Amino acid sequence: MSGTLKELFEDIDFSAVIAEGNVLKIAHKRAKNELNFNVEFSELVPMKELFAASEAISKKLDAEAAIYPKYYSELFSTSYLYEIFELLKKKFVSINGYFDNAVIDDDGQTFEISLKSGGKSMLLGMGIDKKIEAYVKGIFDKNISVILSSDNELDVEEYVSREAPVEKVSVTSEAPKPAKPKYAGGGSRGRRPQFLTEPEETLLPFENPHFDNNAKLFFGKGNFDAPVPMSEPFSEQDAATLWGTVFKTEDKLSRDKKTLIFTAYFSDKTSSQILKIITEAANEEAVKSNISDGKSIIVSGKFEFDQFTKSLNFRPDSMASIKVKSRTDNAEQKRVELHMHTNMSDMDATTPAGELVKQANAWGHRAVAITDHGNLQSYPEAMNTIEKLQKDGSEMKMIYGVEAYFVNDSSALVAGCCDYSVDDEIIVFDLETTGLSPKTERITEIGAVKLKNREIIDEFGTFVNPEMPIPAQITEITGITDAMVENAPSEKDALEAFIKFAGKGVLVAHNANFDTSFIRAASSRQNIEYKFNFVDTVGICRAALPRLKNHKLDTVAKEYKLGDFNHHRAVDDAKMLAKIFQCLLKDAEKLGRLNQLGDLNDLFGGVDAKKLPTYHMIILAQNKVGLKNLYKLISLSNLNYFYKKPRIPLSELQKHREGLIIGSACEAGELFRAILDDKPQEEVDKIAAIYDYYEIQPICNNRFLVRDGRVADEEALRMLNQRIVRLAEKHGKLCVATCDVHFKDKEDGIFRKILQAGQGYKDADYQADLYFRTTDEMLEEFSYLGKEKAFEVVVTNTNKIADMIDGDIRPIPKGTFTPSIEGAEQELQDLCWGRANAWYKEDGKELPEIVESRLKRELESIIKYGFSVLYMIAQKLVKYSEDNGYLVGSRGSVGSSFVAIMSGISEVNPLAPHYRCPKCRHSEFVTDGSVGSGFDLPPKNCPNCGIDMIRDGHDIPFETFLGFKGDKAPDIDLNFSGEVQGKVHRYTEELFGKDHVFKAGTISAVKDKTAFGFVKKYCDEHGFTFNDAEIERLTIGCTGVKRTTSQHPGGMVVVPNDYEVYDFTPVQHPADKTESDMITTHFDFHALHDTILKLDELGHDVPTLYKHLEDMTGIKIADVPTSDPLVYKLFVSTEPLNLQEDIGVKSGTFGIPEFGTSFAMQMLQDAQPKNFSDLLQISGLSHGTDVWLGNAQDLIKNGTCTISDVIGTRDSIMVYLMHKGVEPSLAFKIMEITRKGNAKKLFNEDIYKAFEENNVPEWYVESCKKIKYMFPKAHAAAYVTAAVKLAWFKIHKPAEFYAATLTKHTDNLELETILRGKAAVKQRIEEIRSNQKPSAKEEDVMDVLLLIYEMMARGIDVLPVDAKLSNAVTYVVEDGKLRMPFMAVSGCGETAALKLKEVIDSGEALSIDEIQSMSGVNSTVIEKLKDMGVFKGFQQSAQYTLFDI
Repeated sequence: MSGTLKELFEDIDFSAVIAEGNVLKIAHKRAKNELNFNVEFSELVPMKELFAASEAISKKLDAEAAIYPKYYSELFSTSYLYEIFELLKKKFVSINGYFDNAVIDDDGQTFEISLKSGGKSMLLGMGIDKKIEAYVKGIFDKNISVILSSDNELDVEEYVSREAPVEKVSVTSEAPKPAKPKYAGGGSRGRRPQFLTEPEETLLPFENPHFDNNAKLFFGKGNFDAPVPMSEPFSEQDAATLWGTVFKTEDKLSRDKKTLIFTAYFSDKTSSQILKIITEAANEEAVKSNISDGKSIIVSGKFEFDQFTKSLNFRPDSMASIKVKSRTDNAEQKRVELHMHTNMSDMDATTPAGELVKQANAWGHRAVAITDHGNLQSYPEAMNTIEKLQKDGSEMKMIYGVEAYFVNDSSALVAGCCDYSVDDEIIVFDLETTGLSPKTERITEIGAVKLKNREIIDEFGTFVNPEMPIPAQITEITGITDAMVENAPSEKDALEAFIKFAGKGVLVAHNANFDTSFIRAASSRQNIEYKFNFVDTVGICRAALPRLKNHKLDTVAKEYKLGDFNHHRAVDDAKMLAKIFQCLLKDAEKLGRLNQLGDLNDLFGGVDAKKLPTYHMIILAQNKVGLKNLYKLISLSNLNYFYKKPRIPLSELQKHREGLIIGSACEAGELFRAILDDKPQEEVDKIAAIYDYYEIQPICNNRFLVRDGRVADEEALRMLNQRIVRLAEKHGKLCVATCDVHFKDKEDGIFRKILQAGQGYKDADYQADLYFRTTDEMLEEFSYLGKEKAFEVVVTNTNKIADMIDGDIRPIPKGTFTPSIEGAEQELQDLCWGRANAWYKEDGKELPEIVESRLKRELESIIKYGFSVLYMIAQKLVKYSEDNGYLVGSRGSVGSSFVAIMSGISEVNPLAPHYRCPKCRHSEFVTDGSVGSGFDLPPKNCPNCGIDMIRDGHDIPFETFLGFKGDKAPDIDLNFSGEVQGKVHRYTEELFGKDHVFKAGTISAVKDKTAFGFVKKYCDEHGFTFNDAEIERLTIGCTGVKRTTSQHPGGMVVVPNDYEVYDFTPVQHPADKTESDMITTHFDFHALHDTILKLDELGHDVPTLYKHLEDMTGIKIADVPTSDPLVYKLFVSTEPLNLQEDIGVKSGTFGIPEFGTSFAMQMLQDAQPKNFSDLLQISGLSHGTDVWLGNAQDLIKNGTCTISDVIGTRDSIMVYLMHKGVEPSLAFKIMEITRKGNAKKLFNEDIYKAFEENNVPEWYVESCKKIKYMFPKAHAAAYVTAAVKLAWFKIHKPAEFYAATLTKHTDNLELETILRGKAAVKQRIEEIRSNQKPSAKEEDVMDVLLLIYEMMARGIDVLPVDAKLSNAVTYVVEDGKLRMPFMAVSGCGETAALKLKEVIDSGEALSIDEIQSMSGVNSTVIEKLKDMGVFKGFQQSAQYTLFDI
């Protein structure tokens, strides 16, 4: 079917997009008289429009018609799911209402739909989640995963009112009938149970293998029966006793603060359950002290169905703390684990390094190694953990290593037959076999071709009777059946015939190790001498054809255009390989003289290490030299040799071998593979020589080799380990037994199973028990070696390896290592004292004491602790930006430092509010706390000069920046314009050298929602139905596992000139992007924070706005007043804007950073700020956690205090308390406790006494105890200063303000709407507002439209894009109106806009065609610009006719 809807239905008035829809298919259901149209559209069409069009077609055809859209997958967005909801509502009337107000959160693949109106169970029962996935697949051809969740806000009052047993319901329906109790244990037994004042020791009346029977009762009477597993199927009213370890808690208080609802998720590892407690708020401490993450409890009670969460909850009548019996290592002499993975092994292991190290220490192990796959990113956590343990008396040693991806690049393409003439007889052959193992499987076919003088002279082919059944899967691949080989020659006869055919020729095969291993094994069985040399064409193909993604036989044949062949039949494969070999020889001859096979080594050169097969290898750092060499190897593997994995070639390993101990690793190691493949002993010995020790592992680790047919049975696996043991004895090297740990406890294997299934591993369910074993468990594993040998490999040798390793290795050196700038200390002092004198020193007088003492105190601390260089680096970067015309904004707490403003780093003055005369430098300070900011002081003329004095100072203590002793490592975070940020980064490299400046690396781990998606997928694929608590446990178990790496958006790490980066960290490309020119630290920058310098050179809009405003108005930002009354009125009223009509808001802060969002504007209305210090409070409140909602907002609403009095920033606590009379060091301590959210826990008697003695009000203390996080006052001051200055422009230079501000919003302009005028803009705003769940894009568009609407309401109109008058990306002010830039046109990006402007301004283009040709802009954009009249005055073509002359 083809044609558009308009062509099919000419008399129906469709919208333009629908009319042009291309009809792909029409399905007619005669029985129901239904017509379904599958229509492809070029852009998204709202479902309501499709419904209307369907209705029109239905009336036209007198049949039930429905249009089902089809779009390109690139058009899919999260917001379209709301359109699919509309389609579902039309098809399934019963779901109406359930998707109302639903919120969607996604990571690009998994979409969690959070239902606000219940109905989750019903929707899941209807399979609605699967239907949504199917619609997305059908409409966009895109696979997504949908999760339905219900997180409607808990109405605590209603919950409390229903504390009595609720109407009996079951888990499987909305209104089930009561079930007969299945279990007798627990349940209500008398009056309502109570919390005990102090826990009581109680003896449980039963023994349990998982926990001691000594318990501490803290709730109820202690009526406990033997617990049942949580995995049992429970129903409502079932009474039971359960035990488990708590892994998550939640709590809420009722609005009257009298009732606590406490939820605990706990697990016995068979499953999990939800414990629900509703009690008086007075019991909060008793609940939380006994039930918290990691604590184990036994609970008796009853299951009830929770109407709010729609799930079964367990309601207790008795609870007690129990001590879980943990695994112990009781061996007298303990082993050392030398092969252990943490959650930093990319998506392959699940336990954090800290937990594993603590486990080894708890077992009394002398040492433990960390060996993640290809990276060292768990080192910082391991280091911090071991140092804490050692501080507590542990003598355990940390071994730092890696399981590297090793490539053996030492082998030549041709070896052993280099002198053999290419014109002599060469035997190209191939085999088919019954399986992969030369020991247990047999040959079924031999095919061979003989070359002489490089031409085919003879062929050989025979079936071979394997004397065993051919597996079905082999027959499917090769086509060889049992019947075909039943009467074939025996192995001996076939082998003798092949050897006779081969004569003395050299064998050639593709993956020759495989084929020759079968010939060799068969020769051994038949007592036939094997004496052939061979050449492997895989290696030659890799060298000759490096551009190919793989070098399989059919891929190479296709590259050489050799035609089709019957692949996986020996004779046909041999013939094709002979042709390929001939082509390879011809290619070689083009490069030089080719007489002997060895010439191929010279002609094709070495093989690219990125194309060689990888093997696993354990590398341990023996000492500090070895650690640095390891860092170099990891860096090289990421920067120079990364291909799918970071590879370490043998050639590089040999260069950096000092201080490293090399182990043979697991079955993926080259040594194990050589033995498994039955390679010649001399080759095995050669490989074995690379390693310092050999490794064997439990049989279960390699059981997959039995499943895959590589070995016959587990006995064969034991024989492989025994051969490695004998090899170690032969070479005089140590053999060690390791676990290859991937998770701590056996039960944790489920997490790795889920992660692997989520990545598509088909064998995820065949999970090996890769858990951390005790000494006795390992001795039992290797008992088949005999008692003495088992003890040797498990205990003796692992301890010997540990003894070889120094105990003082530290991955990140102690101390602070800052780069050096000669004369930094003196230069900093000169700058500071110079500006201080220029600002504050009156002629004939000393500096004011408040200025001199503050500056002196700060400089002493900064110089003493070596921070001068940091200040001077920041000063140079700021100056560089300013020299390029861009101001710099400070962030964080750097504005707390007076040295920062005196040296030109910060714009925030932290001194007490004050006046200063710019002429005679007279100053007056207000130090009694009566004024919050100098910007709020009333105007005052200088008593000496009579001119208006500058008002400044925000009263911010220095201690919040460098600590009370001035020794805290400082952060100087700077906001640069995005237009100059790249230059600043390059300037940093110029200052210190490119090999000493790196991007700050970050590590991205599996987040909650992604983990939830993995769990859901696992359940769906396996048909499992876990309860909510167990799904939560599995989700938590899968979080935190490393997925990828990235870089901090503005963080630059600087290594001192006298060090290498390898003294601190390896380096790499972010996210393994080898094409990136960025190099980041391998360790997450947080781990290096206190060791080497990190500069935050962040991009920000405000400096860009400053630049544009200065350019347009000629007014310097420094000259913009900060005390204009109209400006402060703007924050609570639109009056200063002189609007021509009401725009529906009460604040005039659209477009003002920090204050332009709906949340901030509501805060402004609630708080009614009057001055700068009030705005500073609001900025702090908007960035803090639990400081506004439920805290300051309530205090203001109930009249307890005003916005000026509440706790708005962290520094205000210290300042307020000191003004109250609290001793400064204690005020600092209280501030630090509060800002970190620890007030409720860490406020002690001394603190409460200080509050009482200094009349600190009770509301203030309670407010402190609610706070979780607080914003620095200096950061808020910098933000608010910018807001106030920009607000001044908005009032006094409105056209320029809107022109500058809109420049950063151009991507979200709807130009066609804007050009239609104010009414159209208003209508579009109302359309978006009517959408209950607008998309993120619509919300961004709304922000721009609100600003445009406000601008138009002030009488400022817009002008269309004009080829000669418009700028590329910035707006032009023309007669008080805004001329739109090229970039405002949809589809015209910045690059295209700049190119268009360049071509047009050059005057070289005389026509539209020439503009397109010279600019390279695509025709779609050119046509759009043409249709909008942008090119008026330009002809379409510059060609002239005779009539034009």
